[in-house]
Amino acid sequence: MLTRLKSIGPGALVAAAFIGPGTVTVATVAGANFGYALLWVLIFATIATVILQEMAARLGVITQKGLGETLSEVLDDSVWKWPLFGLMIVALYLGNAAYEGGNLSGAALGVQAIAEHKESVYRFAVASISTIAALLIWLGSYRQLEKILLGLVVLMALAFVATFLIVKPDIGALGRGLLIPRIPSGGLMTVIALIGTTVVPYNLFLHASAVKSRWSGPGDLASARSDTMISIGLGGLITILIVSTAAASIFGTGLQIASAGDMATQFEPLFGSFSKYLLGVAFIAAGLSSAITAPLATAYAMSEILGFKGGATSRKFRLIGLTVLLAGTALALTGIKPITIIVFAQMANGLLLPIIASFLLFAMNRKALLGENANGVMANILGGTVLVIATGLGIRMIATAIGIL
Repeated sequence: MLTRLKSIGPGALVAAAFIGPGTVTVATVAGANFGYALLWVLIFATIATVILQEMAARLGVITQKGLGETLSEVLDDSVWKWPLFGLMIVALYLGNAAYEGGNLSGAALGVQAIAEHKESVYRFAVASISTIAALLIWLGSYRQLEKILLGLVVLMALAFVATFLIVKPDIGALGRGLLIPRIPSGGLMTVIALIGTTVVPYNLFLHASAVKSRWSGPGDLASARSDTMISIGLGGLITILIVSTAAASIFGTGLQIASAGDMATQFEPLFGSFSKYLLGVAFIAAGLSSAITAPLATAYAMSEILGFKGGATSRKFRLIGLTVLLAGTALALTGIKPITIIVFAQMANGLLLPIIASFLLFAMNRKALLGENANGVMANILGGTVLVIATGLGIRMIATAIGIL
């Protein structure tokens, strides 16, 4: 076990990317509004994330190429190359722009919590955090803050673990929520948001690119798989604890989650009046960290798809990242309630997941590329099941929105 823990690497980056303010917000809303009823969604989402991220890691380890670069080569002679790439580019930009809006809104909510819920600081906070993220992306100095920000996110996660033990959740209801799939009235959007905040489409590109610098060749697959399962498993467990804590401390009280201060009430049994400061600092850290990660992941994917050279140091790479950051900033400043933006962003990711997952499955079945490490029957069944369920929920969401269901 100790050897496996020492191999933790890129998987932790993926887990940290989805344990951001969006995850905390959506998980808190799920627990506050529906109690333990939607915990089963997180079991599915965590397993789905492990399945898809293992494929992305395997692709990166064996081919030493990112997902975008691989697809560009595989589809090079196909007449469908640019129509399909156009679809993927639109999906990436829409999903990550929405996700970025949620990241910035979440960080600004953290500032609001510390500033005693003053509405006037929200726009200033969004603009300030966006500017900091832009400078870090452009100057390439974001790695200097990475460990500090990740440490603060870990602190928030530990606070949820400790609070979960204090609030004494209903174990029977928790068990039923984990094992019995059902969607309460009005819960479909939250279901898709929980999936979208866990199985993050851009992480498939980020993971395939990240493993290249850590591992290479079939001999490293065991380490890459352990890294993926342990890191993402722990991330999924933390999200389950957040929903359970909110269910135990907020569900049934009538409190409507509208701010980080409302979410901080979960911590009050353990941290009292310091709760809002703890959650505020953690939201700022998680928001800023994710506000940098999402544009970088988009830049990696787009650069690979379009064949741009120079990597993360090139002007084109940085400009792509900044356009995503700008779109997210615009969304965060629209005047829409921050909680609404965050939930919408996670839902958008859930709706776009089938598109990106389809491209991944296509690449993973290329024996000429992966040889004996291409997907087998079981991997395709698991991946196909995730794809069918995610697609079905997305279609149901759209059908409900237009009045068919």
